[in-house]
This record gives sequence, structure tokens and C-alpha cells, in this order.
Amino acid sequence: MALPINRLRSDTRAFLAVVALLTVAGLLFVYSASAIFALEKFGTANFFLKKHLVYLVCSAIGFFVFALIPIHIWRSASPWLFLGALGLTALTFVPQLGLRCHGSNRWLSLGGFSFQPSELLKLTLFMYIGFFLERRQNRIKSLLHTYIPFLGILGFSFIVLLKQPDFGSVVTIFTTALALFFVAECKFSYLLATALLACPGLVYLIVTKAYRLNRILIFLNPWADPQGKGFQIIQSLIAIGSGSWFGAGVSNSKQKFFYLPMQHTDFIFPIIAEEIGFIGSTVLIGLYLGMCFLGLRIATQLRSPFAFFTCLGFTVFITLQALINLMVSTGLLPTKGLGLPFISYGGTALICFWCMIGFIVNCARTSQ
Repeated sequence: MALPINRLRSDTRAFLAVVALLTVAGLLFVYSASAIFALEKFGTANFFLKKHLVYLVCSAIGFFVFALIPIHIWRSASPWLFLGALGLTALTFVPQLGLRCHGSNRWLSLGGFSFQPSELLKLTLFMYIGFFLERRQNRIKSLLHTYIPFLGILGFSFIVLLKQPDFGSVVTIFTTALALFFVAECKFSYLLATALLACPGLVYLIVTKAYRLNRILIFLNPWADPQGKGFQIIQSLIAIGSGSWFGAGVSNSKQKFFYLPMQHTDFIFPIIAEEIGFIGSTVLIGLYLGMCFLGLRIATQLRSPFAFFTCLGFTVFITLQALINLMVSTGLLPTKGLGLPFISYGGTALICFWCMIGFIVNCARTSQ
């Protein structure tokens, strides 16, 4: 039985409120976590705060663009948007255009403006998967006409992402995509075989790159090299443990004084935990759980298969990335290089996340 329209409207409002709270928390803690580093490197504590505010303005524009353009236009344009994003991501390997940072070619510089096209690839890929699943509903169990083409789509995307390299994004996209095909009632044997065949590939990717193997070894025992490769995760755990129940207070973190690397990007959660403690961190995690619950409930109320699968993909992907980031920060997973959605500093990611939210709101609004 369909839920009443006012339920969809109230879910959408609550969903937006939760994401807005996460974004405000991000603004606060990006400044708190980055101020000392920014003051030392750029001479002003507000350096990252000002840039983050600019990203928020761009995010608002992206949100309204995706919230107002009719869904049927996004449906028709999704294959071309995906191909365009894939092409832009491949351009990061062109020496004159790509920017190398922290050992990765993830940034593209065009006209003096730099961004991460892989974030656009994630956004458009799930839109295209939604389009693909809608078109193949009647042949969803076909290996030749549906599942092999689906693997081809993922394969081309993963080749580009692994070349950068961006192993963390491959893991989150792969997991989310399999979840979408499971919901679409694809044959479970196909999904199981894919997951099993991916395991040797995963092992190969780890053992053939020394830095990935080192991450696994450090994950297993970070105290084997406390002043070297294990330094970051040890400092992360110190920050989290120092927060105790109620935290040291916002802006009172000690680990941000050059103890914890990447304290305003991938490892912002330990700073948050240190400043607002276990209670505050639990509330933050609760916001992500609330966002996931509301996003899934919105998706189940949508009439269009394209809207349903795309919104489901966005919700699962954002939640999975948040989960992986939190597990990495707490030493439960090896380092992946994924930011905390809506909170970590990072312009392209923040803008694309808000574009996803705009699309979900658009689908909910037009389904009422």
C-alpha cells in the first residue's frame, strides 16, 4: 500500500534538515580542524574556511540545478553525462592538465580552476546505472543483454579510477552497484560470482602496490612503526580517546597542532571526536543513520524506476562512504583516502554530494 503524499513531503523535509545539519557541522569543524595548519602555511587561520564557504555557495547552485531541472531531462542526458565525466577523469593523466597531489593524479586544472572529475564520475555513474536498470527491467536476469554490459560499464570506470589511483572509490562504487542490482532482482548467482571473482583481483591490486600492502600491514599493527607509517592512525586513536564522554570543547583539540595529518580532510572525524566527545560523536553518527533511513524511505515511495534506482544509489553510496571513513578513522579498516560526506574539506566532493541531494529532492517533489 502506497504511503500518503504528506509522508513523502515530511520525509523530504526531514532529510534536507539532516543533511543541512551535517553541512553546518562540516563548516564548523573544517575551520576548527584547519585553523592552525592554515595559519602556519598560509598566514591566516581563515584560509580553508573561506574556500569552504565558496564551495558551499557552489553546492547551493548545484543543489538547485539538480532540484529544478525536470527528471526526464536528467534521464535522457545521463548516458552523455557519464561519458563526459569519464572523459574528464581520463584527462587527469594528461601532463599539461592533470595535477598530482599526495601521489595521485585525481585533479584536473582547466582555465586556472582545479577540481576532481572522479567526483563527477560517481555522480553521473549512478544516474546512468538508474537509466540502465530502467531500460533493462524486462531483461534484468539476462547475462548477455544486461549483466555483462553492466560489468563493462563498471570495468571502464574502474580502469580509469585505479590508474589515478583511487582504490577507495572503486570499492564504494562496486559495493553500491552490486547492491542496486540485487534490489533490481538480478540473478543472485551472477552477483555472488562477481563478488568471488573480485577477491583475487583485490588481492592482486594490494600485493602489486607496495603502499597498499603497507596499509594492510599497518592496519594489522600500527604500533610496529609508531613514528612512521603507523603515526597517522595512532594519532587518530589518541584524538578519539582524548575526547572522553563530552570532549575538550570545540576548537580545543590538541591533535590538530600538527600531530594528526590530514586533520581537516580524510581524518576530520578524530578531531570532531576529540572536541565533542563520545556523546557528540554518537549524535553525528546518528545524523548519518537518519539520512540513510530517510533517503531509503524516500526512494521506496518514488514511482519512476529511474528515480528509484538513482536515489537509492546516491543514498547507499553516501552512507557507505561515511561508514568507511569512520571505520578508517577508528582503525577498523585500512586507510582508503575517502572524506567524510558533507563534513570533510573538499570542494568537488561537497558540490557533487549536494547535487545528489538536489536530485533526490527533485524526485520526491515531482512524485507528490
